[in-house]
Amino acid sequence: MDFKIKRKSTKSAIAGGLLETYPHDLQMYKLPPVGDISLQEFETLALERLILLRCLATATTLKGLRLYSEEWCDFILGDLRSQGIKYYVKLCEKSGCSTQDVDLQARRKDHIAHFILRLAYCRTEELRRWFISREIELFRMRFMTMKGDSVDNFFTINNLCYTNISEEEKDELIINLRESTHHPNIDKMKFYKVKFFEVLDLVKTRKVYLKGGYAYISHKDFISVLTAQYRVHLRQSLAIACHHLGEIEQDERLVSLLKGLHQSYTGNDYSDSKAVIPIESLDSLSIKSFPLCMRQLHEFLRSTHHLKHGGRLQYGLFLKGIGVTLEDSLKFWREEFTKVMDLDKFEKQYSYNVRYNYGKEGSKKNYSPFNCLKIINNNVGPGECHGCPFKHSDANVLKNKLKGYGFEQQALHDVVDLAKRGHYQIACSKYFDVVHSSNIGLGINHPNQYFEESQKLLKGDLKLEPKKDIKPTIKHEKNDIEEMDFDENF
Repeated sequence: MDFKIKRKSTKSAIAGGLLETYPHDLQMYKLPPVGDISLQEFETLALERLILLRCLATATTLKGLRLYSEEWCDFILGDLRSQGIKYYVKLCEKSGCSTQDVDLQARRKDHIAHFILRLAYCRTEELRRWFISREIELFRMRFMTMKGDSVDNFFTINNLCYTNISEEEKDELIINLRESTHHPNIDKMKFYKVKFFEVLDLVKTRKVYLKGGYAYISHKDFISVLTAQYRVHLRQSLAIACHHLGEIEQDERLVSLLKGLHQSYTGNDYSDSKAVIPIESLDSLSIKSFPLCMRQLHEFLRSTHHLKHGGRLQYGLFLKGIGVTLEDSLKFWREEFTKVMDLDKFEKQYSYNVRYNYGKEGSKKNYSPFNCLKIINNNVGPGECHGCPFKHSDANVLKNKLKGYGFEQQALHDVVDLAKRGHYQIACSKYFDVVHSSNIGLGINHPNQYFEESQKLLKGDLKLEPKKDIKPTIKHEKNDIEEMDFDENF
């Protein structure tokens, strides 16, 4: 991929006109973009594409929605709207061949962003699997929105030599086609004739009519052919990208961005809270509105009157994020620590750290509370209680803790089993549901998000909807929706 980095340029010079380069909303990304792009736009497009792919993962893994169902699509489009990425909403809602400039610009961003993420996700086999799975889901979703001429144009543009069968042939086979496809409006559907080995997934599930070594598939099912081709293309392209990574290693800015992209956090940073939480309410709030990682820290602090540096940092920033003021935070830590040490020692050794969290000492940055993956990836040593209890706690310790909180046997087993299998954030989501006697299956990516959603639920601002239990079936992608803060604060 040929990118020339400039500091001030905000537009890319693409070979040929936009309409010539991007005649269709849906692309197979066979040719890389060529031109100039600013480093700022490079990073922006990469993060927006990452948000899109994470929406896809969240819809299936955390929300438990059936792939490509109406609910699944609605959740993704709604999430993209809430994130403010409207051009992806437009591309996903209805793929076509519009010539409007706004659509051409959306296709350009889509094209460039895909190739940026190829560079970021080609490094390891695990990253490649995650990227290919999400891109395949996105491709299928967008293909399903196409109708009529848009499909024919897509085939022509991408040199796909597939033509639908004639009406005469369709009439001859109509009974067999109706029995094999089970679609209600079969009379209005186009059907394609392909070699049976191109759609083995459909043959396996008996969703096609076979005759003379050919499979007759509807427009709705034709995506199986394209998906197989697209998957092979992506695998080969990622291997090639990995081979050429050395060519960009001289630019430290790009290397740092690309290496950290998969672990970058794209949600709310919770660095500023509009609410004000009095410290007198922390004990009661910790029971339901604190995620287990923060509840554990709060209880340990109350019982031992001390936390090591990692715990103070993790819990202190969380308290800042939920709305505890600097004055109250100093009072809270002072009251606890002076139960085991004199006031002078606290002021000399610990008060600085509290003020530092609030940007009043040192570099005076407005530090953000830690998100889930940053907590999950923390190193937790002996005698420390920070980190993620679903990862860092022994299974028996976790089980006893939940039993002490009154968890029933089935709920206890579900949470511990998810933690054992490495689904730490899904375990946290299940913990949320048990504590709140709900079944909403939130996608937990941040402790402060947990607090915020808990407060909405307790105040009646969060609507409860019936939802099936989450049963993760991912075999290869252990934590494919986990996220990590992009900045190293300390």
